[in-house]
Amino acid sequence: MSRRLRVTGWAIAVIAFGASGVLVARLLAQARERVLYVSVYDSDSLQPVKDLTAEGIVIREDGVRREVLRITPATTPMPIAVIIDNSAAATPNIADLRRGLTGFIKGVDGLGPVALVTVASRPTIARDYTTDQQALLDTVNRLFAEPGSGATLLDAISDVAKGLGRREADRTAIVIVTTENIDFSHLHYSEVLESIKASGAAVHAIVLVNPSGSLDTDEARSRATVLDRGPRESGGVRTDILTSLSFESRLRDLASILKSQYRVVYARPESLIPPEKIDVSSAAPRRDARATPARGQAVK
Repeated sequence: MSRRLRVTGWAIAVIAFGASGVLVARLLAQARERVLYVSVYDSDSLQPVKDLTAEGIVIREDGVRREVLRITPATTPMPIAVIIDNSAAATPNIADLRRGLTGFIKGVDGLGPVALVTVASRPTIARDYTTDQQALLDTVNRLFAEPGSGATLLDAISDVAKGLGRREADRTAIVIVTTENIDFSHLHYSEVLESIKASGAAVHAIVLVNPSGSLDTDEARSRATVLDRGPRESGGVRTDILTSLSFESRLRDLASILKSQYRVVYARPESLIPPEKIDVSSAAPRRDARATPARGQAVK
């Protein structure tokens, strides 16, 4: 009985290089590994899960389950851009917003540089990226609503995303803290979502909702779409609150989630066509999972 031996390009390389075959095999294995930064937290309390194991999450690409190879706590720096609504509409809430941001800044200490960007009239860098806690807290304490101003939230998100896209980091985040009001940006939601996608950043949003708000204008619909799809499609978390008093607790929860991320390495079979959709879920009930692919996909 004859046997046929199928020789692939990689097999030829192993035969040709002989002793280097082990190295080639390792390169092949690494080429199949992909990295996600994953947050898993309680659905109700938003408290992060501290004991995540490979059996605790499920990763699917285009509906096909993938093997989780290893999970470790995330330790690489995470630049964070905080976009703050300081428009006239935020005037009644600005004191609560300052208290919430103070707790958030303290909560993410050690994660990486933080930038503070305001949106009244035009996107403005209130404090550029820094790890100086005192400088950040001083900036927060000087935040006031700008009388007679409108918000330019979508412009700010787009600008910040483009800036983060140029930074050398394998994980980044955009945190939006806003009231639900009229936006005076002129960008279409598709342009903003494309900027977010290109940046590789996870978008998180804490939104003080306005039950009487209207979606009658294109600007309002674009804003609502970005605040909905931005977090959902980038692996971030959106939290709606009904009172500005909740800014403090929800920003504290978000800081805890960001500081408790995991670096998850999983296996993807070789393919010329990358997956269109990656879904990550918790294997345990009453837990939510969010994931963002590592920028650059380097496995170390």
